[in-house]
Amino acid sequence: MKYYLVLIFMTLTLSVWGTSCSDDAPIPETGQQIPPGSTDDDEPPVNPGNDDDDDNPMSNNLKITAGSASFSATLENNAAATAFKALLPMTINMSELNGNEKYFYLSGNLPTASSKPGTIRTGDLMLYGGSCLVLFYETFSTSYSYTRLGHVNNPSGLASALGSGSVTVTFELQ
Repeated sequence: MKYYLVLIFMTLTLSVWGTSCSDDAPIPETGQQIPPGSTDDDEPPVNPGNDDDDDNPMSNNLKITAGSASFSATLENNAAATAFKALLPMTINMSELNGNEKYFYLSGNLPTASSKPGTIRTGDLMLYGGSCLVLFYETFSTSYSYTRLGHVNNPSGLASALGSGSVTVTFELQ
């Protein structure tokens, strides 16, 4: 019953306010507000990361898979990317936002060192706030702050692989 009440509440509030990666924060590029405590994707990851050390923990090479398409990415050398690697591999359902990004709320916060990039590039993998993982599939200007996690090396075809709605994406070290 509680699940249905939350679902009804979210449907009503999202139709009024939209969605965002950070509670009480403006939706990037639209300026709309959402009420505190509202999120669009409260489901846990399908396959959360594990603590196995089978992969090279020093590797910054990331494989991102959406459907049948795979992309190589390079992670940054920062605390946020190191903490993100500790969560891998993970398979998650990323939601659509603004026709230029997919996002997912991580279960906890990662370290942040946010800055205003000015321009988001196709293939940027960022952290909005401390827990919102964002994969951008369009280039655009922004005034918002993000912590850079990495970048898809060749993002050609990324937008079509991610599609227009929610999508299941797998992140794993190479």
